[in-house]
Amino acid sequence: MSKISKVAYKPVGLLLGIAGGALAGFVFKEVWRVASGDDDAPNATDEDRGWGEVLAAAAIQGAIFALVKAAVDRGGAAGVRKLTGQWPD
Repeated sequence: MSKISKVAYKPVGLLLGIAGGALAGFVFKEVWRVASGDDDAPNATDEDRGWGEVLAAAAIQGAIFALVKAAVDRGGAAGVRKLTGQWPD
């Protein structure tokens, strides 16, 4: 991939990352609401929530964010390849 293509892909990748983060946050809130029946996920410092609930929320949130990030990164790279014929580095 040429240097110009790499530089041009940076802002696209940044925007995709921001959109992916927003999507992951929305998905996590919905999954947590359905799974727990509670509208708000626990914070690690919330003394009214137990260890199990806090750690489960963190694990679910981490998995969702990682999945969305991988899907967005892969989709962005595939889109660049379609447009330029080269896979971004």
